[in-house]
Amino acid sequence: MPTPSPVVLFDDGHGQTAPLTDLRASFMLRTGALTTLERLRRMMPNRRFRVWTRAALETITRETTDLTVNEPAAGPVLLLNGRCPLPPASVYELSEGEGLIDEASGDLIAALLQGEDANALILGGRPGVPRAKRVKGNALIARPWHIRTHRDACIKADLALLLGEGRGELPAGALKIGDARLSLSETAKVYPGTLFDLEQGPIVIDHHAVIRPGAQLIGPCYVGPNSTILERATIRPFTAIGPWCKVNGEVAGTIFQGFANKAHDGYLGDSYVGEWVNLGAGTTNSNLLNTYGETIAQATPAGKHERTGEQFLGAIIGDHVKTAICTRIMTASVLHTGGMFATTAAVSGCTPPFAWATDAGTKTYRFEKFAEVVTAQMSRRKLTPSTNYLARLKDLATPQ
Repeated sequence: MPTPSPVVLFDDGHGQTAPLTDLRASFMLRTGALTTLERLRRMMPNRRFRVWTRAALETITRETTDLTVNEPAAGPVLLLNGRCPLPPASVYELSEGEGLIDEASGDLIAALLQGEDANALILGGRPGVPRAKRVKGNALIARPWHIRTHRDACIKADLALLLGEGRGELPAGALKIGDARLSLSETAKVYPGTLFDLEQGPIVIDHHAVIRPGAQLIGPCYVGPNSTILERATIRPFTAIGPWCKVNGEVAGTIFQGFANKAHDGYLGDSYVGEWVNLGAGTTNSNLLNTYGETIAQATPAGKHERTGEQFLGAIIGDHVKTAICTRIMTASVLHTGGMFATTAAVSGCTPPFAWATDAGTKTYRFEKFAEVVTAQMSRRKLTPSTNYLARLKDLATPQ
C-alpha cells in the first residue's frame, strides 16, 4: 500500500481573522475541543505533517509546535489551508494536480501537488492549481465570527475522536443522566455533587481537569487538561474549554482557547475567549438581539458592518483582554487583543487593539505597563513570555 502524501498545513493570512490569529497561526486556533492542527493530526494519523505560516508568526510558531515550520517540501504533498477547520470529504479524493477553491473568496482550500509547485504556490509564485474545483459554503474561516459558524460540527467531530481515551470512573455522589457517553480521564478529579447531563450529547473531561461540587455539565461539551470548573457552574452544550482555564457562572456555546479565567458568576454565551483573558466578577454578555434577527458585526474598528449569518452571536474576545467587575458586553462584539475594559456603559461594537477604556474615555494601553501585566499573569502559571512573544505583542501595539 503506498505511503500517504505528507500534509503541509499552511496559514495564508487571508481574510480578516484578527484577533483570533494575532498571536497564533490559523491552524493553532481552537475551533472546537481541539485546535485545527490537533484535529487533523488525529483524523490523518498515518500522514506526516509540517506547517507553513506567515513571517510575522514564524518565530512564535516554532516555539509552540514540534513540527517542521516554513521549510520546503519534496515529493507530492497535500496542501491544506489552516483556515479550514473541517476539510470536505473531497479533499481525500484529490489526484495530483487537483485542488479545491473556496467559491466565495477564491482562496485555496486544498491541493495535491509536487513539492516544488506547492512551495511556489505558498510563496505566491504560482497562484493557480492546474485543475481546481470550486466549493460552495463556508469552508474557510474568513471573519472572527466564523468560529461560531464552524463550532458545532467541530465539537461533534472532536468528541467522537476523544471519547475512547478516558478510563476514569464516576465517583460516588456524582450523577449522570442520559444515554450519551461520558469520558473521564483517569487523572481527572470529579467531586461529589456534580451532574453530567448526557441527554443531548457526550462529555469529555481531559487529563488533570477538576470538576468542583455542584457544577452541572450538559453535553455535548469538553473540559481540557488542567482546567477547573468551579462550584455551581453551569456548562451548557457546545462549550469547549481549553487547557488551564478556571470557569464559573453560566457558559453556553463558548470556546476557550486556553489559559483564561472566568472564575465568577456571569453569563457568557456563543462566544470565543482567547488566551490570558480575565473576566471580572459578574461580566456578562448578550448573544441575541431583542428583535431575534440576524446579528451584524465588524471585523475591524474601521471595517464595514457585515451580516454574520448567525442569530446567536456573543463576543469575540482577543488574547490578554481584561474586564472589570460587572462589565456588560453587547451582542456580536469583537474585542481586539490587549484591551482593558472598566466602564459603566456596556462594551459594544468592535474595539481597537490595546484599548484602555474607562468612564474617562478610551486611550491606548501603554505597552510597557501592558508587558508587565503579561509577565506577572503568566508567572502565576510558572510561565515566562518569550522574547519573540513580547516582540509580536509590541508589533501589534505599534500603529501601522
